[in-house]
Amino acid sequence: MIAKLIRWSITNRFLVLLATCMLTAWGVWSLSRTPLDAIPDLSDVQVIIRTSYPGQAPQIVENQVTYPLTTTMLSVPGAKTVRGYSFFGDSFVYVLFDDGTDPYWARSRVLEYLNQVQSRLPAQARTALGPDATGVGWVYEYALVDRTGKMDLSQLRALQDWFLKYELKAVPNVSEVASIGGMVRQYQIVLDPDKLRAYGIPHSRVIEAVQKANQETGGSVLELGEAEYMVRASGYIKSLDDFRNVPLTTTEAGVPVRIGDVARIQVGPEMRRGIAELNGEGEVAGGVIIMRSGKMRLKP
Repeated sequence: MIAKLIRWSITNRFLVLLATCMLTAWGVWSLSRTPLDAIPDLSDVQVIIRTSYPGQAPQIVENQVTYPLTTTMLSVPGAKTVRGYSFFGDSFVYVLFDDGTDPYWARSRVLEYLNQVQSRLPAQARTALGPDATGVGWVYEYALVDRTGKMDLSQLRALQDWFLKYELKAVPNVSEVASIGGMVRQYQIVLDPDKLRAYGIPHSRVIEAVQKANQETGGSVLELGEAEYMVRASGYIKSLDDFRNVPLTTTEAGVPVRIGDVARIQVGPEMRRGIAELNGEGEVAGGVIIMRSGKMRLKP
C-alpha cells in the first residue's frame, strides 16, 4: 500500500505539490484566525451569591443566611459543589457547576432558586449575584493620585464612584469595576443621649423622622386655565441644614424639637475595614477592572 502511494506520488508530482501548497495556505489562514487565550482559564464554572446582613455576627449570618442558601443551592441542576462562607455582616455562597456548563445558563438557574429561598431570609438581608467573570478576569488595576494636594481621599473616591466607574463600565466586555481605597462620604447624625432623655425622645423616633423627611410624594393634577398642573411634594434631604430642621416632637409650650436640637449633624467617612496603598507613598483611591467571562482573547 505504501509502495503504491509512493509510486503514485512520483507519477503525479504536480498534484502532490498543488495539494501541499493548498494545505500550507489553509494552515497559515487557520493559524492567523485562531483565537488565543491571553491567560488560560482553568477555573470551574461558578456563580457567586453575596448577601449583605449589616451589623450581624458571623454565627448569626451562618444560621440565618448562609445555611438556607447553601441547602437550597444543592438542588440547582448541574451544580456539583456548593461552598458557603460567613463573615461579619456578609455571606458568600459559591455554586460550582460541571465543566462545559454555559455560565449564563448557570446564572439563570441560580437566580431561579434564589427567588425561592428569598422568603426564608431576614428582611434586612440583601442578596446579589457576583459579576459574570472568572478568577482570571482581574485584568487591570489603577489608582487615583492627586499630586497637587487639592483633593482629599473622600473627593478622589467620589470621583471614582460617581464618574470614572461608570465610564469604565461602558467599555465593551467589562463586567465589573470594583472601587477600593479612599473614604466614602456619608451624612452622620451623632445623637446626644442626655438631650434625648430630657425631651423623652426614643432613638427609633429619630430614625422614623429621617425616613419620612427624605422622600417625595406625587399626587393628582389640577386643571387651571385649561392647563393641567401636577401636584407633588418635594422632600429629598440635600444639605446638613435639611437634617437639622427635621421635626421630632413639640414641647408642652408648643415649641418644635428638631434633630439639630438633640444631635450633631456632620459629613464624615464611612467606617472602613481596610485601605489601599500605592508604592509606600500613602493611601490612594482606585479600582479594579474585571473582564466578562470568555471575552479575554487575543488574535496573533
